[in-house]
Amino acid sequence: MGRGKIEIKRIENSSNRQVTYSKRRNGIMKKAKEITVLCDAHVSLVVFASSGKMHEYCSPSTTLIDILDRYHKQSGKRLWDAKHENLSNELDRIRKENDRMQIELRHLRGEDISSLGHKELMAIENALDIGLASIRNKQVELYKMVKKNQRILEEENKHLNYIMQHQQGMAMAAGNAREVEGGYHQRDVKDYNPQAFRLQPFHPNLQERI
Repeated sequence: MGRGKIEIKRIENSSNRQVTYSKRRNGIMKKAKEITVLCDAHVSLVVFASSGKMHEYCSPSTTLIDILDRYHKQSGKRLWDAKHENLSNELDRIRKENDRMQIELRHLRGEDISSLGHKELMAIENALDIGLASIRNKQVELYKMVKKNQRILEEENKHLNYIMQHQQGMAMAAGNAREVEGGYHQRDVKDYNPQAFRLQPFHPNLQERI
């Protein structure tokens, strides 16, 4: 007994819908792989679930970008808007400019110059002379800056030495003053004689009694 025909419409039950999606997705992925192997076809398949999750398959012998590029050329349809086309053109321009600068850099290093003519070689020589002059000017500028910094450091060093010597001189003077003051004090104590302050009798009666 054959299977009944299934009506193609949205499955309302979320669980059933998810199960059906998983089975159908695996089936279409399998068919894409089979046609790639059996028929040597270039296949690219991208499937987005209702949840937003992406599943994809691309034939091993190609890439999605190559297939989209071939589709764009053969169908004549615009896959990108003007903004993306301008961005693509800008990327191409930058890529070409980078290639040109890489070639010029090799020429400045003296590489790949065997095919250059006289005018091209003169232009390279002129560019090297300008660059060398700029480097020399920068070296002179750096040398002057270093000498200026050295002078500033020397002046600061002299100033610090002066301050230290001045402070040391003041400390020595204070120490000498304390030593002199201590010497005077010791001499005063040494010369002190208690007998010099003894009362001498001057009254006649007191002398006779003594």
